[in-house]
Amino acid sequence: MGRYPKIEYLEQVMRDGLQIEDASISVDDKLRLLDAVGETGLNYIEVGSFVSPKWTPQMACIDELMQRFVPKPGVKYVALTMNERGLERARQYCPPLTIKEEIPTMRYWLCDVFARRNINRSQEQLIAAWPATVARAKGKGAAEAGIFLGAAWGSNWLGEFSLADQMGALEQEHRVWDEAGIAVTRFGAADPMSWATPNRVEETLTAIKEKWPDIRYFHLHLHDARGLALTNIYAALRVLGPEDTLLLEGTIGGIGGCPYCGNGRAAGMAPTEDLLHMLEGMGIDTGVDMDKLIDCVWLLEEIIGRPTPGHVSKAGPRPMTRDRWYPMDLPFIETQEQAKHFKLGQDVYEGCIRPWREPIRSPMRPEE
Repeated sequence: MGRYPKIEYLEQVMRDGLQIEDASISVDDKLRLLDAVGETGLNYIEVGSFVSPKWTPQMACIDELMQRFVPKPGVKYVALTMNERGLERARQYCPPLTIKEEIPTMRYWLCDVFARRNINRSQEQLIAAWPATVARAKGKGAAEAGIFLGAAWGSNWLGEFSLADQMGALEQEHRVWDEAGIAVTRFGAADPMSWATPNRVEETLTAIKEKWPDIRYFHLHLHDARGLALTNIYAALRVLGPEDTLLLEGTIGGIGGCPYCGNGRAAGMAPTEDLLHMLEGMGIDTGVDMDKLIDCVWLLEEIIGRPTPGHVSKAGPRPMTRDRWYPMDLPFIETQEQAKHFKLGQDVYEGCIRPWREPIRSPMRPEE
């Protein structure tokens, strides 16, 4: 793994992915997908959210899903809860659910408009909640705490936020914990409206590491409306080192999005298969079976009735071993369906054009 941080990965297709899809997707289909995802080697999966079905109808079936699904050994299943009511609902299903044991975290959204749209809170209300966060932390004897920025790099309503904007807000959060005598060891950021760019991610994380070297845990929730989620993750990997932990989130196929950000299904996230393929290529072991992961993408596309934005499920992973190399006399491959020969074999390109008078041979593969 070399100089890179320790990676934790939270699979979000069942929550951030499906929350923007058709609300009529059946529980049976969701169970098929959740079961398949649990077989891939992904060991940290968010199954959905306990929220009001009035505002997120796609999650109206969460109770039935929890009652029917069979957990896979070695997989940690979690769910999103936005308030105490949601938390109480989730506790009914523990186990197989695990309540996220996050350290107490101060939260602030740089975009007041998005905060009002997404969580029905103004910036003033968020700040007003900080003392209660500190009180709960002290009541539990917390020794560590986190700071968090939502819409960290920019907003579709208010434009770009500068490093000064970011650090000013984080300094306020950090100061509250300092005054409470609780060490800040974690930083989290969400980019729901896809304003982050790799240079800005490097700038932000570098500034945080320089100012607060005790922060060693970083959590990034990056959307992909403008095609930069994977690049932004790579930028984070360049800044962080082996002394750090980086929690990343993405979705199989790259689907996902918040209905309040203005981008709808175009928001997307980093496709899990593309991200983990990149990590493996960088020498970071993910422990995930890529073939099974691609099967999940194809199942997801069947369920939602359209192609997903990811790439590795279309062209296949790089054929790294001899048994995966393409046949030298492979015919013309034009369609995405024909490109699936990497997994489905020669039947998918039967009848394609073969313009060569003789089979292709090369001294670089003399055994063939």
